[in-house]
Amino acid sequence: MTTISPKQTATADDVAALAGVSRWTVTRAFKRDASISEKSRAKVMEAAEKLGYAPDLQASSLASDRSNLVAVLVDDFTNPHKLVMLERLTRILRKAGFDSLLVNTIDKGDAESALLNASQRRVDSAILLGTSFDDSVLQTALGARRVKKLIIFARRSQHPNTISICVDDAQAMVQLTDYVYEKGYRKPMFMAGPNTYSAHLMRQDTFVRRWIELTGEEPEVTEVGFYDSNKAYYVTDEILRSRSKEDRPDVFVCENDAIAIGTLDCVRHGHKIAVPEEIAVTGFDDVELASNPNYDLTTFRQPISEMAEALVDILQSTEDKSDLEKFGGYLVVRSSA
Repeated sequence: MTTISPKQTATADDVAALAGVSRWTVTRAFKRDASISEKSRAKVMEAAEKLGYAPDLQASSLASDRSNLVAVLVDDFTNPHKLVMLERLTRILRKAGFDSLLVNTIDKGDAESALLNASQRRVDSAILLGTSFDDSVLQTALGARRVKKLIIFARRSQHPNTISICVDDAQAMVQLTDYVYEKGYRKPMFMAGPNTYSAHLMRQDTFVRRWIELTGEEPEVTEVGFYDSNKAYYVTDEILRSRSKEDRPDVFVCENDAIAIGTLDCVRHGHKIAVPEEIAVTGFDDVELASNPNYDLTTFRQPISEMAEALVDILQSTEDKSDLEKFGGYLVVRSSA
């Protein structure tokens, strides 16, 4: 019987000897799609458990040129939608056999460093979930030549060597703008988040263009600058304090739910203004808090699970994918507008 001392590390040869199989069989038993009988796999797994054996994933990735590891870089944890996307994305990745290396990036310089470090860990791809990834950051990752695929998730990238997976923001905002107009609101104010060229949302541009088409007038736009409820509360407070009741917007159209939640709190609780009778509020994303009775937020829901499944398809495929920027969602109507 094969035995090892407590200080020794079990090897594939040890497992093979205990299971009575070849070393090659041990290797195949730990590969997800390898051809091996269930009986042989069970013998290997039983022996591996007894010996405390685990395959060296780094060595395996060197041999196969694939690590089944993806880096997920996030830079705005104040946005509650990021937690929804992270949970859905990492769960679907894990189900498909991919592990995730989560990196909380702080600023542009940190993002560049994080991408280089991720490439040194032989990740199969880098997935960017955030707002501060500009051209120089993307070029850093691509220039490292170790990140095989650079994927921008839930935003549209202008960089030609990246892959974008996102909802069709233009179509979504046309739908939301038409709803606001049909409900009779005529003094909208668009509350915009961060605007970066390489990771752009078409929501503000589309709302302004569509509103001009419908009314002939250009709507007001205010930059919150961050997907942060506290910042949105402060900006909304400044707007409402500086205007007479007659000069206030009759609806705040917010670029995402984090902004909408802060705006709602300020309108309803900070200024005791009735929602939606005096001022309405809309959001985008449909985070879990949006359905809470305290907010009951009218918003647009993105198909995050469908987008995550498409991302897995990209990781598993060697072919280029198209139409990954046209995912559809739907308007969720609640009492805030």
